[in-house]
Amino acid sequence: MQYLSTRGQAAQKSFTQILLGGLMEDGGLALPLAYPTLTAAELTAMRGMNYRELAFAVLSKFADDIPAADLQALVDKTYTAAVYCNGRPDSNAEDITPLREIEPGLFLQELSNGPTLAFKDMAMQMLGNLFEYALGKSGETLNILGATSGDTGSSAEYAMRGKRGVKVFMLSPYGKMSAFQTAQMFSLQDPNIFNLAVRGVFDDAQDIVKAVSNDLAFKGKHRIGTVNSINWARVVSQVVYYFKGYFAATKSNSEQVDFSVPSGNFGNICAGHIARMMGLPIRKLILATNENDVLDEFFRSGVYRPRGSAETHQTSSPSMDISKASNFERFVFDLVGRDPAVVRELWAAVDKGGAFDLSNTPYFPRIEEFGFVSGRSSHADRIATIRRVWEKHQLMIDTHTADGLKVGLEHREAGAALVVLETALPTKFEETIVEALGQKPWRPAAFANIEALPQRSTVVDVDVQQVKDFIVANT
Repeated sequence: MQYLSTRGQAAQKSFTQILLGGLMEDGGLALPLAYPTLTAAELTAMRGMNYRELAFAVLSKFADDIPAADLQALVDKTYTAAVYCNGRPDSNAEDITPLREIEPGLFLQELSNGPTLAFKDMAMQMLGNLFEYALGKSGETLNILGATSGDTGSSAEYAMRGKRGVKVFMLSPYGKMSAFQTAQMFSLQDPNIFNLAVRGVFDDAQDIVKAVSNDLAFKGKHRIGTVNSINWARVVSQVVYYFKGYFAATKSNSEQVDFSVPSGNFGNICAGHIARMMGLPIRKLILATNENDVLDEFFRSGVYRPRGSAETHQTSSPSMDISKASNFERFVFDLVGRDPAVVRELWAAVDKGGAFDLSNTPYFPRIEEFGFVSGRSSHADRIATIRRVWEKHQLMIDTHTADGLKVGLEHREAGAALVVLETALPTKFEETIVEALGQKPWRPAAFANIEALPQRSTVVDVDVQQVKDFIVANT
């Protein structure tokens, strides 16, 4: 399996070559030359697999330069009940991502039973083990630079803490995460973990990461890598749970399933797009946004108009408070027929703070071909959805999952199961749960009073050089 850049970089690379690098040298994102497609016989064989077996079956298609025995060992080390046992007391940890049927044909896929109680753990734990494996082979070190709107940061830090040869520099928007999310990150005292709180919004932090990654001299000298979903290994690891969810929701491969996905940076639903391209019978990919509805606007109108900091809302589903979706470029590359010249032209406008409009092009009608529909949710919608699910099913869901459920139900049709991907456990957004239900959500004992733990972080301006200087001073 060889990889290319969405912007046309000529050199083709292997999985392990792109694993540690993040952005490609031309500023684009890595994608395989062609998606592997599964035969009917392969899909039938996969139906009876457990999560580890599915993970190996999927990842081996993309990481074929890792010896099979090594990849199997990495998968077996990652996806264990011991790692994914922080969730609800009635959840099946051995099942890794159990499917909970809310009502006939309507399912919630539990993705938040990992170490930081968020779906990001599903891929980040694998990424941490992949990094350690690759660095152990090469004898090199890696300085990971990432940006988070809430959950990526803690998932990355918990996955990388104590890893040999790895330091983590994580940027987050100052004062804009929930108290629980902030405490998860800032209370870590591991010497290889550094938290930088940026005086801005998530998009400002993400722009800094991209600017540093695009400085090839600095990136090479200081061994800069990424854990954001611009990292291909993150995205492809998320593909696995779509297969798991599909097989759990159906009895045969002739059935179709719709997935509703809370979406901010487009990485989660991009994994669903890849699973669909591989041949998984997904009928619709339902993209749910909050008030930061840049992606919903595109899928409805064909206009992609990223917002500036002043137009980015701080909401009660803060992990989706994103107005520049990094992974969206991967989907657009497929949408425009994998023509890097078109992608370069479109992102030339975006990178200068502009927008693009595909509404009157041959590309926009293809959105339906790829199965995408979308919708948005507001704070009032979240409160109402959380309250309704609790009163009807005695089930607490978090704010982002509520966005996914609300939009998913708007697009629900007879003839296909609807699987809503869970984003996090409700305890990460306690204030809004109390507003909706008048009671605090259940919290794992390991996180009792986490907000009271000592915290350490460094506040920085929206300044690329300031972040570079911090990295140099701490490596």
